[in-house]
Amino acid sequence: MVERITGRYERVTVGGEEVSAFIPAPLPPAAPPLVVDGKLADRLRHAEHALARLELAGEMVPSLDWFIYAFVRKEAVLSSQIEGTQATLVDLLTFEAEDQAAPTADVEEVCNHLDALAYAREQMAAVQGLPLSMRLLCETHLRLMAGVRGATKQPGEIRRSQNWIGGSRPGNAVFVPPPPQALSELLTGLEKYLHADDELPKVVRAGLAHVQFETIHPFLDGNGRIGRLLVTLLLEDWGLLAKPLLYLSLFFKRHQAEYYRRLDAVRTAGDWEGWLDFFLDGVATIAGEAVASARDLFAVVGADRARVLESGTTSVAALRLFEALPRHPIITVASVMKLIDTSKPTATRAIEALVDVGILAETTGRRRDRSFSYRAYLDRLRVGTELAP
Repeated sequence: MVERITGRYERVTVGGEEVSAFIPAPLPPAAPPLVVDGKLADRLRHAEHALARLELAGEMVPSLDWFIYAFVRKEAVLSSQIEGTQATLVDLLTFEAEDQAAPTADVEEVCNHLDALAYAREQMAAVQGLPLSMRLLCETHLRLMAGVRGATKQPGEIRRSQNWIGGSRPGNAVFVPPPPQALSELLTGLEKYLHADDELPKVVRAGLAHVQFETIHPFLDGNGRIGRLLVTLLLEDWGLLAKPLLYLSLFFKRHQAEYYRRLDAVRTAGDWEGWLDFFLDGVATIAGEAVASARDLFAVVGADRARVLESGTTSVAALRLFEALPRHPIITVASVMKLIDTSKPTATRAIEALVDVGILAETTGRRRDRSFSYRAYLDRLRVGTELAP
């Protein structure tokens, strides 16, 4: 492992305790500079090839909207679960289908994540929108934290007080980020790096930027989710993916202990190489799984479409409903009335037709206010998003 100086410590007093806050050196890593060779170069090639295959899969599928809908929601659920949110993908899709007046607190956090990502992408795509910058991340953070846990911790604002990570108090914290007076210079440096010319490959730079953001920890809450969103936005902004099809939080959730260990090794020993080995492995693994998932989902839809068309009782309404299911794999009679713009009796008959051919299954066990799921599709989509027993 290459050892390098990655920053300095500054003594600060927090809650009556004197602790050492870490101030990271600017990117890119130096003394010695980061060199992508050997095993790390192999990791990079695999990650870049996997991203290229995922981008190609997105271009070749008949309806990219299906995957954006599905994968964005999967990433929102997974990223929120890393922070302790107890909502699953099924919880989110059920809320969206039932059009409830108010979501549970956990589902609301996931919905906020969706809103935050949508806002950031819209701004970056608009001619007069905000570019990828700290101002954009602050506005994104404001939407992420609106009305949920952390809503009282200065949403959308760079922190003005010292925070710490892990431990019950500053004195036994796992990590103490930079003091607030250092944030302006650090964040300006990070923003400049995002827009600077750099010989390092873009996917490597995205990995570096994620660690730097997490180390600076500029908000009082929500830093992890914004840091993971930053990777998503960078991959799109730098042209590695045209759409947010990579749900990297799944890899971080699977290997959560190693994720935090790799971040700590960068701060304590300058092991950027170890972090990038882990990060690039995650990119290659999840991109490959996403391609396989896309192929599998379309195979399911194709086979089921044939079953619907071959059924002697299929109506036009039932076929229209089937085509809407990949974007709405959990439905109710009320939601179907809106989806295909029809009456309650017609919506009910369309659902019954798809139940009869084994496409939809009733999930509530109730006689009224029932929900139905496209189970074969949903079972494949929700892999990795269920909570541990």
